[in-house]
Amino acid sequence: MHTPTEKITNIAAYQFATLTDLRTRRADLLAKCRDWNLKGTILLSHEGINLFLAGSAGSIDRVLAELRSWPGLETLTPKYSETDHVPFHRMLVRLKKEIIAFGIDGIEPARRTSPKLPARTLKQWLDEGRPLTLLDTRNDYEVRMGTFENALPIGIDHFRDFPSAVNKLPADLKNRPVVMFCTGGIRCEKAGPFMEQAGFENVFQLDGGILKYFEECGGAHYRGECFVFDQRVGVGPNLRETGSGVCFKCQSPLTVAEQTDPRHVPGVSCPYCFLTPEEQHQRSIQKRHQKLETLIDPLPGSVPADHFKPVRISEKCAGLPLAEALGAMIPALSVTDWTREIEAGRVLQDNDQPASTADTAKAGVRYRHRIVDVVEPPVNPRFEILHEDEALIVLSKPAPLPMHPGGRYYRNTLQHFIDVLYHPQRPHPAHRLDANTTGVVLFTRTRHFAGRLQPQFERNEVVKTYLARVRGTPAEDHFLCECPIASAPRELGARAVDHEQGLPARTEFRVLRRDTELDGTTLLEVKPFTGRTNQIRIHLEQLGFPLVGDQTYSGLGTRGDRQTLSMEDQPLCLHALRIEFRHPLTLKPVTFEAPHPLWAQ
Repeated sequence: MHTPTEKITNIAAYQFATLTDLRTRRADLLAKCRDWNLKGTILLSHEGINLFLAGSAGSIDRVLAELRSWPGLETLTPKYSETDHVPFHRMLVRLKKEIIAFGIDGIEPARRTSPKLPARTLKQWLDEGRPLTLLDTRNDYEVRMGTFENALPIGIDHFRDFPSAVNKLPADLKNRPVVMFCTGGIRCEKAGPFMEQAGFENVFQLDGGILKYFEECGGAHYRGECFVFDQRVGVGPNLRETGSGVCFKCQSPLTVAEQTDPRHVPGVSCPYCFLTPEEQHQRSIQKRHQKLETLIDPLPGSVPADHFKPVRISEKCAGLPLAEALGAMIPALSVTDWTREIEAGRVLQDNDQPASTADTAKAGVRYRHRIVDVVEPPVNPRFEILHEDEALIVLSKPAPLPMHPGGRYYRNTLQHFIDVLYHPQRPHPAHRLDANTTGVVLFTRTRHFAGRLQPQFERNEVVKTYLARVRGTPAEDHFLCECPIASAPRELGARAVDHEQGLPARTEFRVLRRDTELDGTTLLEVKPFTGRTNQIRIHLEQLGFPLVGDQTYSGLGTRGDRQTLSMEDQPLCLHALRIEFRHPLTLKPVTFEAPHPLWAQ
């Protein structure tokens, strides 16, 4: 063990040579290094050795003597520096395919490499102003800490990217002198031969790299410090530790000044990886869009699966035989059908045990109807996340896409996709759009924020603006409809105007463009001041200007055969363009707008 006052000797060395019996050599070398209290990393490969070690001067001499006794490493020559502490935590000896990862076959530095330029010769050339290109082969984060004056960075994040980066270099460099350099020279041993293969005619490599240049020439023609791959992070031209640090999140090296930057929070962020809240949300949105693409091919509902529809017995059906109660509550199946479903074990109690045809319905008791091997119709699942924060998710919904499970849809729904994308959260829709309606939709991320946003809808404080393309040409530029709307649905869930018992409803319309000569349609801006189901569609039918593509409220005396359109149908020309409300987190007014659909452009 070294004493507190003893200087630590650090060495960095590599040598390309043909090495054999690597596993035995690794075990023996690791044991000796530990006995000699050395710390650092040694990489062994059939192509040679690469090492960074620290310890007492005596221990360093022992390990060098050991390595120089290996055939091929007799001339192993390290670069030395000293520190007051050991800059490594442990001792590692690893076996690698390459001692410096490059991934290009046919590059064998042990047999041939580019001409090496001594450090003092490079300094002389730079002193003389000799025309040449200094090519920095290191990674971008290393270059940020320091490099030679007027050097050209290769522009990579990993040395494996070097070959593709060479192809982007200016063609006229192939005929000029190019002096490449890296930290200690090892990368240039492979980079040089590759560049020669690529047609560069006059390539040199700085012998010993930046560290050897510092040792022999100091800091002349160099600006900054040199990144090193140990706890020192950076060394200056005097080969002493500079005080630079590293970001533990993104691994970027940090100068002393960058470590005092307010964006540097140790273990959390630094000036290079710090993101504002808005940037964080945008990155999150990007990742969710990428994940969505993996969820929709194939569509989850295209895979056969069992589904369960909950049924809770109502007061008016209490006391009836179970099949009769279910037939009364869900008339889509007859009593005979329900009897068959019960006998087949497809009606389950809350404890997942099958119900019996002998059961009597009790008010409030919940059953689940198991529907076997359901395959759902296709939908358009590519919604866009417009905004995301701690409280809200704002989407632009496509069509056809149901928001909630029901009818023919269970997993091919917006709610299902949102649940998967935001798991373990269960975002809750603050309002709804029909499956066939496109546009802006709000979800709250927690019950707390739902409780702050929902009352705004209940008090009609949320301002919603729609675009609609209708058949016909209204005479007035501004008009409204205040026909009350029935609270109970009719066939296929449709509702109608009910002047006697209907709920109050008010919708205002403004003409944006009359396309009389084009197709006889009109583009409208629509503002509903109440939130009745299908309100805009019902009011437009009542006024004699039904929506283009509306099969339910078509004004033609037909209600269509289904609520949700197919992917092949003409789109319903109704689009939720804009929504204005007070943000549930800040209570400040905010506005969100969805992109215009093609039919409104």
